[in-house]
Amino acid sequence: MREFDYQRAADVAGAVALLGADPDSRYLGGGTNLVDLMKAGVERPARLVDIRELPLDRVESTPEGGLRIGATVTNADLAAHPEVRRRYPALAQALLAGASGQLRNMATVGGNLLQRTRCGYFTDVTRPCNKRVPGSGCPALEGEHHNHAILGASERCVAVHPSDMAVPLAAFDAVVRFETADGPGELPLTEFYPPVGDTPERETALPAGALITGVVLPPAPVAARSRYRKVRERASYAFAIGSLAAALDVRGGVVHEARLALGAVASRPWRAHAAERVLTGAPATPETYAAAADAELAAARPLPHNGYKVDLMRNLVVAVLTELAEEAAR
Repeated sequence: MREFDYQRAADVAGAVALLGADPDSRYLGGGTNLVDLMKAGVERPARLVDIRELPLDRVESTPEGGLRIGATVTNADLAAHPEVRRRYPALAQALLAGASGQLRNMATVGGNLLQRTRCGYFTDVTRPCNKRVPGSGCPALEGEHHNHAILGASERCVAVHPSDMAVPLAAFDAVVRFETADGPGELPLTEFYPPVGDTPERETALPAGALITGVVLPPAPVAARSRYRKVRERASYAFAIGSLAAALDVRGGVVHEARLALGAVASRPWRAHAAERVLTGAPATPETYAAAADAELAAARPLPHNGYKVDLMRNLVVAVLTELAEEAAR
């Protein structure tokens, strides 16, 4: 590892100032992704700015009926929070599915949103990778890509976003708040991760040096009946090969409202707007759910070894929506 300086920030403004004084610095939360990448030589910061002591560790209800989640809230605390479990159960389920208890005790909300891809070519500094070295190429296109993107990829990068937590946040229209030297700002989660396009090295739309201060979940009554389902290659903790956050409001046998977001299929959490349009106002039947999945997956462009994800995601959508509808009818 490269030698680095370490400083603990006393307040949000101080943290932003420390990073602004040295662009080769990184914020340190739980470190569950950053430290691994430092050991592999992928990340080589000159300074770590520790933000764990900042007053950003609370989960609070908003006057509108949503939730405000601080950036340093741990994944464990967020998953266990009674209001998260009551109002947004899919979020709690995603956090519990995402990692072991030890990792959840360390990992933070802000760090989870910023975690980088787990593509083997990205983490191997002896291989080319357009995320690490723009213009060097994407070996995954012709190499190992069975767990790579089927939606929204480009010839520059086919890696997927690894976060479980971000998938329900996308489904429930979360907004990311941040602080810069010029003041506060915010981004809807659906805009927080830009399309991969020709700049895969640009993984978020955050301004340079910005510090995530929290996430706001707007009120979403439909989210109270929601579910996160993750498919992985082994029963123990592993990154998803496909996942779904879904919420369904069925009234009189007709879908009144639906929220869907897909995980592990694109470079960002994939909000399934096409599927939602098919579902809204349609009969709550497996045939409708299958049609909704097909509408969303019509844009899929699988590679030679990951075409199975199209069928996997179609089956996942039908299964989860069927379960939600059956629960609502009881």
